[in-house]
Amino acid sequence: MSLRPLLQLWIWVSAFAALAGWALSAFGQLNRAGYAAALALFAIFLFLQRKGLGFAREFRFSCGRKYFRRFRRPLPFSFLVLAVLIFIGGAIYPPDNYTGLTYRAGRVLQWLSHGHWFWIHTTDFRMNDRACGIEWLSAPLLLFTNSTRGLFLLNFVPFLLMPGLIFSVFRRLGVSPRVAWQWMWLFPTGYNFLLQAGGNANDTFPTVYALGAIDFALRARESGKVADLWYSILAAALLTGAKASNLPLLLPWAILILPVFPLFRKKIPITALVAVLAAVVSFLPTAILNSIYCGDWSGAVLEPPIMTVKNPFIALAGNGFQLLLGNFCPPLFPTAAWWNTHATGIVPHALVSISTHFDSGFFQLGELPTEDMSGIGLGLSALLVITVFVKIFGSHTSTPARRWVEGERLRRLMLLAPWLALIVYCAKSGMTAPARLIAPYYPLLLPLLLTGAGPAQLIRHRWWRAVVGLVLLTALAVLVLSPDRPLWPAQTILGRLATRYPNNHSIARARDVYTVYARRSDPLANVRALLPPDIRIVGFLGTADDCDISFWLPLGSRRVEHFLLTDPPRRFQQEGVEYAVVSGLNLELQNVTLEDWLQRTDAQVIASTNGVLKVTDGPRPWYVVQFKP
Repeated sequence: MSLRPLLQLWIWVSAFAALAGWALSAFGQLNRAGYAAALALFAIFLFLQRKGLGFAREFRFSCGRKYFRRFRRPLPFSFLVLAVLIFIGGAIYPPDNYTGLTYRAGRVLQWLSHGHWFWIHTTDFRMNDRACGIEWLSAPLLLFTNSTRGLFLLNFVPFLLMPGLIFSVFRRLGVSPRVAWQWMWLFPTGYNFLLQAGGNANDTFPTVYALGAIDFALRARESGKVADLWYSILAAALLTGAKASNLPLLLPWAILILPVFPLFRKKIPITALVAVLAAVVSFLPTAILNSIYCGDWSGAVLEPPIMTVKNPFIALAGNGFQLLLGNFCPPLFPTAAWWNTHATGIVPHALVSISTHFDSGFFQLGELPTEDMSGIGLGLSALLVITVFVKIFGSHTSTPARRWVEGERLRRLMLLAPWLALIVYCAKSGMTAPARLIAPYYPLLLPLLLTGAGPAQLIRHRWWRAVVGLVLLTALAVLVLSPDRPLWPAQTILGRLATRYPNNHSIARARDVYTVYARRSDPLANVRALLPPDIRIVGFLGTADDCDISFWLPLGSRRVEHFLLTDPPRRFQQEGVEYAVVSGLNLELQNVTLEDWLQRTDAQVIASTNGVLKVTDGPRPWYVVQFKP
């Protein structure tokens, strides 16, 4: 049973979601009626194209039984167990990725409440200048379910598609069959992929687009079919539409596409339509809107200057260190707090100087991997180090891996191109946690390390299989212990331990972490409880990193309007806002006293409390205010 039709279907679903989002916004119909009409058209399209997509011939029951028999072997079975646990975690826990709720779900809820995309009046620039890929996928889910629960499926479905895609791409790039087969199951156990597959982050889900773009381009070289190029173009466009940081990955894709460009002359009208669709679902619409609203296609003018490093050598050194730190940190690191406090006094002074050119958190590590910070993790990183060592220094007496018949020179260029793309990214970015941010790069970087006779010999050794088993057990532990979606009674056990050992700092810290993560899907519920229950509009005056999701809940019951501390009183009246919540941290950062702001806006405090959005920030004051009529 081939999974190719499922990949094609996912590409069409993703493209449709982006096309529908932009088109319905243009007509002011980003609502249930508009989406119902769009979904009907999409269903008709799928029905008419069912043979072309291969649904009729691929999903026979007999093939399905043969497919599931593959999971009897240890590696596929391990992947299946992890996938089931991921689904269970995603089903029982609401998504809690902080940035996913803060600006991705937040901006979608803003658009849906107004019936169209618009440039949001807010301190959080990310609600406006970032790519909209996962937002357009999540819009119909949020609209029709009035819940964030189903958002994890947008990561879970691509996670399931990864093994087959990895095998296909690796084989076509010259990796031996045995090595490609083993890594197709191993690679998805990277901590970032495991953890994000059950949540609402947006770093790993574009990996399928990156692999799909390369896979269909490689297929087009073999088959000569223009349809493969169409899928390749759509996948590459969706890759950039998901995150602008994926733009450098167009380099290896372009290397494959340009030599077969003459294929497009076979069906020029359809190719033109695919090109237009690709433009719509790519980063291009966001780039145009950024140019209109802020004068910069990338939106960098809105970002803190430190997010972009001016000196490429400093950027390369800083990102290189962060990639090593993020991928080789032990999965259980109880001394993380000590490291975070003393790191600047331990590492070379030159590295400390480099860190000043980056966003905050350059040296930060956590006690456990989380979807906010993790790369592929120590397990896979160690396996790759061993593989590279054997590749360079080992004996190579066996038959070399298959060479790409289209030309060894082009194959080698394709193996190097993703590394050049990574260098381009690292030479510019000043963001922390690159081990998480470069998720779509990882599978395209691996073929260079896995080709040749050395890796093929290595996987035959018994000790290698033992190490692989240990890596899989570690991945299982990471998934079960994850603070985002713990698959063990964390708070119950830690609560009892805290009672028995009240002076144990490690237990207290662990309990605090799991408690805060348990509340992250609704972090300011205690503040919402202070609002009158029947109000329909809530004003929100938070910092650029404060999360407003609690004031939308339950979804469909009210809307949230963002305001700045400098807004005049008439703006609150124009939006029909009678009650608002004000972040004490926002007042502090803007050097504004609560009394002065209340006097200027003719408002009064009716309640106040503390709220915790992040463990590192601790409790912060929040005020509920009422504007006088």
